[in-house]
Order: sequence, then structure tokens, then C-alpha cells
Amino acid sequence: QSIGCDDYLGSDKVIDKCGICGGDNTACKVVSGVFKHTLTNLGYHKIVEIPEGATKINITEMSKSNNYLALRSRSGRSIINGNWAIDRPGRYEGGGTMFTYKRPNEISSTAGESFLADGPTNEVLDVYMIHQQPNPGIHYEYIIPGDNVISPQLLAHRRPGEPLNGQLGMPESTNHEDEDLHRETDTLPGQSAGTFPAIQPGRFPSHQPENQVPAVQPPRQNREHNWKQIGKTECTTTCGKGSQYPVFHCVNRITHEEVSESYCDSSTKPIPEEEACNLFPCPAFWDIGEWSECSKTCGLGMQHRQILCRQMYANRTLTVQQYRCHHLEKPETTSTCQLKICSEWQIRTEWTSCSVPCGVGQRTRDVKCVSNLGDIVDDEECNMKLRPNDIENCDMGPCAKSWFLTEWSDRCSAECGDGVRTRSVVCMTNHVSSLPLEGCGNNRPSETTPCNNGPCAGKVEWFAGGWTQCSTECGSGTQQREVICVRKTEGNFDVLNSYECSYLEKPPSQQSCYLKPCGSKWFHTEWSTCSKSCEGGFRVREVRCLSDEMTASSQCDPQLKPEEKEPCNTQDCTPEIDENCKDKYYNCNVVVQARLCVYTYYKTACCASCTRVANRQSGFLGRR
Repeated sequence: QSIGCDDYLGSDKVIDKCGICGGDNTACKVVSGVFKHTLTNLGYHKIVEIPEGATKINITEMSKSNNYLALRSRSGRSIINGNWAIDRPGRYEGGGTMFTYKRPNEISSTAGESFLADGPTNEVLDVYMIHQQPNPGIHYEYIIPGDNVISPQLLAHRRPGEPLNGQLGMPESTNHEDEDLHRETDTLPGQSAGTFPAIQPGRFPSHQPENQVPAVQPPRQNREHNWKQIGKTECTTTCGKGSQYPVFHCVNRITHEEVSESYCDSSTKPIPEEEACNLFPCPAFWDIGEWSECSKTCGLGMQHRQILCRQMYANRTLTVQQYRCHHLEKPETTSTCQLKICSEWQIRTEWTSCSVPCGVGQRTRDVKCVSNLGDIVDDEECNMKLRPNDIENCDMGPCAKSWFLTEWSDRCSAECGDGVRTRSVVCMTNHVSSLPLEGCGNNRPSETTPCNNGPCAGKVEWFAGGWTQCSTECGSGTQQREVICVRKTEGNFDVLNSYECSYLEKPPSQQSCYLKPCGSKWFHTEWSTCSKSCEGGFRVREVRCLSDEMTASSQCDPQLKPEEKEPCNTQDCTPEIDENCKDKYYNCNVVVQARLCVYTYYKTACCASCTRVANRQSGFLGRR
């Protein structure tokens, strides 16, 4: 004979939809609805509240979307998908029950996410939606007990025949016909709120259980046999905390020989109590999620999947720190994917030359949209966001005309022996347009010049001498030192040829140095050609104040500014007497007055007169 849910032999009572043993499905209410609110803000939005004592919980997204369901307790503890972290599908404990979180295959399935739990819950739980795209609708359903209904949890702990609330019979079911359940959700900042109607509870046909049959008490046996523990059942798990039970057999009290259980009093048989076993944790493992959809509908894209390190313990799978899975090779979290070949951008030509020889101009190239068959198609068939630039700016450098340079540094790079002095040289645009300058060209002035502070007489150096002073007082310069190969003898050192130390790494004999920023300094061009060859002319140059970044500055000392103009060729103009330059005619003065000296014939025939006039005109222009 079978045992009913009331633990009586021969009873056919079963637990109904409300979780009541022998109930008729009328002692509870079915609460259901669809959350269809239009949301605008991204983030967590509360959908529905699951009350304490709810059973048969089903929260299901009506179609697939990029939104996620989330669950947390009223105390603020996240159960599923909390703190902006998306959990893997699986079983999660919360509210006194076990929730099954399902997320169908993201590529092949069109079904949405869901939470399922048998209940009952022991606290109030809130269901949220992580809103990222338009809401497809969330269907929710759960069962709550009616008034004066005994908790199903009491039935599980009641001994057979124990009175229920002081009586053996079940209480009458409370009828809540034509009731509508309305619950207004709490609203957090940035969240929407709504009223969710509940459908009328379903009506189920009443079921009268058959008369209860009292349990048959076995006849009292003699005391020649008793119950003895002969071992334990096999542990339910090999690791991570399982359970096992003691095994009791009926044995002869004297011989301890096992006999049929009918020889022992069944009422005295010990009730096996659960014992924990294999408490050591199971090895961690990588929990691999499903691949996401390809990031592109055509062409090469990317897809992702979630990889979590998890560990089994006490029949639960827990997420643990990733270092626990270091003994295993971590699977890839990203992969390339391609659903189909699509049109793509192709660069058909190289960049053209810049439109200007100096300064900022533009250059172009030919960019076309090409199909997978190689045909040129309209640009709209390619992703315009990925179109390569077909025009861009190009900088050919400043339109320089002159070399600008500083004065030579005062210090020699070597305290003794050969060294160098340095200066800064930069090519920049020259604004003095009246100067006859040809531009910078390739004849860059030297930045270093040799110097010698005398021989290093009597100076003894160890393996590597000390560094010399920096070749400049500010900015970048160089330092040198003497590196020699020596051998230590009694009381002195012998200098050897360098090849004796060739197997050792030779220390550097020169290094760069930087004492401090120079700040702004005066730069100037070379002097122009003298305006006159005699009797006092002048020559000019351009002077600029430049910072360390070689940009115009006003921080230079005006008293140290180099001269921009100076006199030149101050010697008298001494005419050179040419014995062959004579007048061949007595009336050459007429030739001069008629301004015929510009013609070769008259310039030769009246050489002396034409030369005197040319010298007078040159002196007049110079004085101007």
C-alpha cells in the first residue's frame, strides 16, 4: 500500500497546487500579469514584488532582447545580475528557495530570459529589469496562500498522526472569488512605477479524500534480536560536502548474525540521521557561457562569452576568485566571426603629393565601395562610419628662408685636451624681405666647433676618469671622460693597450648632459652682403628671441640683444687707373651729355669720360 502526503499507510492524499496536503487548490491565489511599461532611462527598473510565502514563481521575458532580468532581496542583497554584473545561467539560492536562471541560446533561440522557483519564499523579493532597449514585455506569475492557511513547511516537519493546529482535519479553504490584486511598486530614482493587475484566481474541482486508515501496529517481538548499525550509505558526492546515512540491520543479540527485519521491533528501529561527508571542496573549474551574437551582420566581427571560475560545495555551484582555476588553461573570451561577406571600402590609389611645397596644404586619394564580386557599387552599400578618409591636411614644414643660430657656448666640453663648443641652429622663416637671402638649403651651419684647453700633463686616471663639465651651461650638451686600461702593480698602476681589456665591457667615454632649461635666448641670421663696397656701407641680419621650444618669446634680456645692423666697407673708394681706358675723341663730353655711354661702342671710344660719370653716379646712390 502507498503512503499519502499525510504519512498514513493507504492514504491517497497528495499535495495540491497550493502546497496543501489533501487540498483542493482553493486555499491559495494565483497572481499574474504582464509588465509592458515604456522605459526611457537605461539601468535597473523595478518590475514586480514577490511577497513572502510565494510559490511556483515564474518570471519570463516574452521575447529575446538585450535587456536582463535581476533579482534582489529587500535587505539589498543581490541574488542574480546585481551590481551591473551579468551572472551565468544556473541555480541561485535566495529568499529561502532555489531560483533557476535561464538564458536561451543567444543566436539560435528567440525566447527571453526567465526566473523559476518552487518556493516558498521566506522574505520579500524584488524583480528588476536592466533596461537597454525597448521592453518586449515581462510575464510574471506566482502563488500565495489564502487567509488562515497552514504553511506547507509545517507539514514537512509534522510526525504521522500529529494534530494540525490542534485538530486532525484540514481547515476550510478561504474563498476569495472576484478579487483583484493591485500592487504598486516602489520607485527608485530614475525608475518607472506602475500598477500591475492580477487575474482572478483559478477555480479547481473539490476533491474529498477517502477515510483515513490508521497505521497498523506491528506485534511486539521478543528481545532476542535488536537493531545494529553495520555501516553507512555511500556519500552522495565525492567532494564539496555530501551526505550519508547510517545503515541499521536486525541481528541476533548473541551471535550478531544478521536476520530478517521481521525478527526486530520496527518501532524501535533508529531513524537514520543525515551526516555530512567529503567536506573538502571540489576542484575549481571554468564555467563557459554561450557565445554572444556576432558584432557585425556581414564581414569580420567579434563575439564574446562569459568565463567564470566556479566551485561546487554543499550541492551548490559558487563563483570564486579566478586564481583558483590557474591550474587550468583559461578558455578564450573573444573570437572572430563572420556571418556573410559584405561590401567593403577599398583604397584604390596612394596619397597624392601635398598641394603646397611648404606650410599646410591638402592631399587626396581614391576610395571606393567594392562588392564581394569586385564591382564598384554605391557608397550606401558600405558602412559610412568606416569609410577611410579620401582627403586630409598635410604639413610640409615652415616655409623657411634663413638659418638662425645662437652664440658659441663659453665652456669647452673638455677641461684639458681636445673638446668641443656648441651652439643651437634652427631654420625659420625670415621676415626681412629686403635681404638678398637664398633660403636655408642644405648648407646647415655647424653646431660644434673644436676647442683645446691645453694638454692634460701629469694627470693620472683610474680605470675611468671623472666626467668633464657639460659643454653648455643650459640645455642639452655633452660630457666626456678618459677611459684607459691599467694594471695595478706594487705601489702604482701601469697603463696597458686597450686590447688587453677587450673582453670587458668598456665604459662610455661620452654622454649627454642637461643642467637646466636655457629659457629664452637670442637667435640671429648670418650678416647680409654689405650695401657698398667702399666709402661706408651697412649690412643687416634678423634677430629673434626664441624659447626652448623654438617659439617666439619676449623673455630675452634686451641688453644682450645682438646688433641687427652694423657698418661695413668704410674704406675710401680709390679709383683704379687703367692705362688702356682713354678717350679717343676730343668731343667725348657730348657723348656723356647725350647719355650714349650705355652703348658698347661709345663706352669703349670714350672710356675715361664714361668711367668718371659711372663713379660719380655710384657715390651719389651710396650717399642716398
